[in-house]
Formats: sequence, C-alpha cells, structure tokens
Amino acid sequence: MTTAAHTQMSNTPQGWLSRAESWLDQRGKGAWIAAMVVSFIFVWPIGLALLAYMIWSKRMFSKSCSRHNQSGFTGDQHYARRHGFRSSGNTAFDSYKAETLRRLMSEQDAFEAFLERLRAAKDKSEFDQFMDDRAEAASQSRVDQDDMDDAMDDGELLDEPKKSDK
Repeated sequence: MTTAAHTQMSNTPQGWLSRAESWLDQRGKGAWIAAMVVSFIFVWPIGLALLAYMIWSKRMFSKSCSRHNQSGFTGDQHYARRHGFRSSGNTAFDSYKAETLRRLMSEQDAFEAFLERLRAAKDKSEFDQFMDDRAEAASQSRVDQDDMDDAMDDGELLDEPKKSDK
C-alpha cells in the first residue's frame, strides 16, 4: 500500500493511536512529556519511540502541542492539515484538488483490485499446471506399474536366471 492510500479522509472512527495523539495534543506539551517519562519508567523502548516521535514531529520544540486544536479544527480537518490538505485560500483550486485526489484514490483502488485479480489468475494457472503435471505423473507411474506386472506375469524377472531343463 502506498502513502497516497493513507491520505484519504473519512468519517470512520480513528484508531487508538490517533485518539491517544489527539488526547495528548489537547492537554499540551506537558502531557507529552509526562507520557514519555512514564513510558521510560515502565517500558523504556516505548519511551524512546515516544521521544523520537516528539522530536520528529517537532512537538518537543513548538510552543504548544494543542495549537491545531485551538484553531477550531475537527479531527478530520486536523488530519487533513497534517497530511497536505491545507487550504490554499482559493476555493476553486481546493475543490479541484479534492476532486483530483478523490479520483486518484479511486483509480489506485481499481488498480490494486486489478493487480489482485491478476495475481489470483496467475496462481490459478500455476495450480492448474501443477495438478495436470501431477495427474500425468500418476498416470505414467500407473502405466509403468502395469508394465512391471505384465513382465512378472510372463516370468521375465531380471533378478532370477532362467532355469534350464536337464
């Protein structure tokens, strides 16, 4: 899945990580620092990951973590701002951009569905080829077994020498 697939805005409920991030953002930088300290105390790798996230997202050095929420954005609008859906101020361009992104997302979904059907067809053809090869090998071994049975019935054993009448 590509990063473009993650930029889709929807009205579905947010995951627990997104809810936790929003909750900490509403309480400010102190909540982030407290969460980091507590996580360092109990499970240090999570604390380290939280510190790295705070530095990467520039939460450590901003004036306040809740600056996005103070501007009156909802959860989807906050998500949209973080992932490149900022308003340009030109409503015609913004609607064109939203429509283009929606179209590209639907094309990407259609292409991924096509690739899935293509993989399924390839897997089916490979399985059918395997089953045909297996059936052919089974019939060949049956023919070889029948030949061996006929040879034994005729008394033509290779391991025993022929008996002579004296």
